[in-house]
Amino acid sequence: MTTLNETWEERLAALWAALDTMPVQDFIAGVDAMAAELPQDDATGLFERGAARDSCGFPQLAIPLYQAALGAGLSGLRRRRANIQMASSLRYLGDPQIAADLLFTEMQASSDELDAAVRGFLALALADLGREREALAISLTALSTYLSRYNRSLARYAQGLVEKSTD
Repeated sequence: MTTLNETWEERLAALWAALDTMPVQDFIAGVDAMAAELPQDDATGLFERGAARDSCGFPQLAIPLYQAALGAGLSGLRRRRANIQMASSLRYLGDPQIAADLLFTEMQASSDELDAAVRGFLALALADLGREREALAISLTALSTYLSRYNRSLARYAQGLVEKSTD
């Protein structure tokens, strides 16, 4: 990563840190201005523009930007974040099945620090689909990774919830 990119990322992080202290339209304009410093169809810029709109209550405007970012080759944690955030927006806007499908696919991706987030948003989508027992199992499995004790027991019991519902 070049120094310019590191500086850009630092300025972006500072802008995100100020999100709750500024009007949403000013925040979106700030992210758009930063994205304009990148090439027009840059995947990172598209993703950040989508995330800004999503975080400011405009999920319907965020989804096409997430799709464009993914189509432009978004990679790394931002790729995974785009899928999680897009699934969350889809669920919120009334399409929990597409959200669940997207997150089930994401669960097959390489493991990283966003695994619990994938499971958490998947649980929300499953609950919206009337699959509460499976949602609870996925939530408990995600929670079990953070416990200092009983994590194996909780994970086994969570798996048992799903097995009982398929008997």
